[in-house]
Amino acid sequence: MKSAVVTGASSGIGLAAAKALVERGFRVFGSVRKPSDAERLRRELGDRLVPLLFDVTDGAAVKAAAGQVSQALDGVPLAGLVNNAGVAVPGPLLHLAVDDFRRQLEINLTGQLIVTQAFAPLLMARNAKAAGRIVMITSVGGRSATPFVGPYNTSKFGLEGFSEALRRELMIFGIDVIVVAPGAVATPIWDKADAVDVSPYADTVYAPALEKLKAEMIRLGRQGLPPEKLGRIIAVALTAAKPKTRYVVTPEPLTYLLLNVLPKRWSDKIFATRLGLTPPR
Repeated sequence: MKSAVVTGASSGIGLAAAKALVERGFRVFGSVRKPSDAERLRRELGDRLVPLLFDVTDGAAVKAAAGQVSQALDGVPLAGLVNNAGVAVPGPLLHLAVDDFRRQLEINLTGQLIVTQAFAPLLMARNAKAAGRIVMITSVGGRSATPFVGPYNTSKFGLEGFSEALRRELMIFGIDVIVVAPGAVATPIWDKADAVDVSPYADTVYAPALEKLKAEMIRLGRQGLPPEKLGRIIAVALTAAKPKTRYVVTPEPLTYLLLNVLPKRWSDKIFATRLGLTPPR
């Protein structure tokens, strides 16, 4: 039986990936932060789901979980590691609390390094052709940034570079690193947009634009892709004979194309017009 580790498996993309892999006969070790989520996952997915309790920023807990997985594997290489856990911290960069920025990078970027260092040795095999794969969940926001989502964009831009460097470093072990970059997905990360408090920035020049972006984020979340689609793509990335290095999955492919093809100054004008980010006359 093939085995995979999926971080952030309690909901959204992580849960969808765990379900897709279980359906394909994998045993999935899914990381959660709450014992109640661990029990719920066991009920939903059955014996093929083994919960792991850790926060990706807690090095000791991650290392202990890797030891638990190693013992369960009993010498058989891990087939896949899905680095999915992450958060989104909003706010204008000129006014954002530095601690909030650090938290964003600690979870979305440093946490991925902690998890990768702990579990990558389990992906190695005596025959490099039998080595496992790593799937990194980045974002379409890892190539094109949006105003007031700068901390999140910074972490995902960084994770794109991290993934490319890692892929090239791990070639010596036969371990592939594949990026899955989602656009808007109907997950709790978007549901929380409605609860985002923009009042700390009410006295700044950005207040009207922030309200417009908040409404846009809520709309995107409600019209986003079903997580199950991402789960299937992640399963393909882990099982395809010749996987791509990067899968982009977005409900707005034209917008993605334009933002990555148009001259940056043109994209700047689009954001300025939509959000009212133009200087007063």
